[in-house]
Amino acid sequence: MNEQAQPRNPLHGLTLERLLTDLVDYYGWEGLAERIALRCFAQNPSISSSLKVLRKTPWAREKVEGLYLYTLRQTRRQAD
Repeated sequence: MNEQAQPRNPLHGLTLERLLTDLVDYYGWEGLAERIALRCFAQNPSISSSLKVLRKTPWAREKVEGLYLYTLRQTRRQAD
């Protein structure tokens, strides 16, 4: 992708660890497990174990990214 396309991408420059940490801060592990059915969110959850799963499982990573974008839109709407 070229440099000009990236400023409008809200995920640009964010690491997967940052996305996950923000979601856990917002929803908590239980809330995250309710929204995305992954064992790593429900049983003995940790950032490091979840990152391992998300890096190996493209569909799960897409769900996390999608939930992050949804949450970002919702919080922006509430702020307006």
